Amino acid sequence: MAVKDRNDRDRFSTATRLRLLGEQTAARVYRSQTRRQARRSRLTGRAALLALVVCSLVVALAYPMRQYVGQRADIADLKRQKRQAQERVEQLRDQKARWQDDAYAEQQIRQRLHYVLPGETGYIVVDPGAAKQSRTEQGTARRPWYTNVWYGVDKSDAAHQ
Repeated sequence: MAVKDRNDRDRFSTATRLRLLGEQTAARVYRSQTRRQARRSRLTGRAALLALVVCSLVVALAYPMRQYVGQRADIADLKRQKRQAQERVEQLRDQKARWQDDAYAEQQIRQRLHYVLPGETGYIVVDPGAAKQSRTEQGTARRPWYTNVWYGVDKSDAAHQ
């Protein structure tokens, strides 16, 4: 009976209770740690390395891709400019071919320079609106004569195009 009395006393002693309480608490903590580790273990070292490699590739390819897209835009712009230049060259060739024709040249000379053939009488019809316009241009007397000449040439050229 002495052993039984000793076990009963040990079971109710404070030290035994504290030891049992510590063991229970340690078991709970161990279980919660294993649950946390199970949650954290989803991101393995391999997955972290793969993410690092993918991020490195994205960063490494970002600048060359930007350069590629920019150069493609420049190429498209240069092609557009080339096409416009070719159209302008064709227009100038057509105009040159027209000026090679004597009838067209004579028509332009008569129209632009008011030339007449011998025996013809030249008339110039004065437009009343032009008189008002010439009054507004009386400020040309304040400019040097060569500026007025160039202004007249530019104006007459722009009026017939």
